[in-house]
Amino acid sequence: MKSLKGKLESMHFALGSDDVVLIVDAPDNTAIAALSLSVGQTGLVRVRTTPLLTVEEADQALAMSTKYRAPGQGK
Repeated sequence: MKSLKGKLESMHFALGSDDVVLIVDAPDNTAIAALSLSVGQTGLVRVRTTPLLTVEEADQALAMSTKYRAPGQGK
């Protein structure tokens, strides 16, 4: 994480579909994609990333107007 200017916040062992969960703070999604690709290409570890939103980011998303119309609903 240091080479990506990020930080490992915590590491957890889990039961279920994931054996290990890492919480990291990275400068952006591109940095995490670089890490994910370099780790995954070894074939030794399967990587799955889940970007988390801050409360402020969620508030910004909720404030955005979208034009979504559910399937089957009228125009």
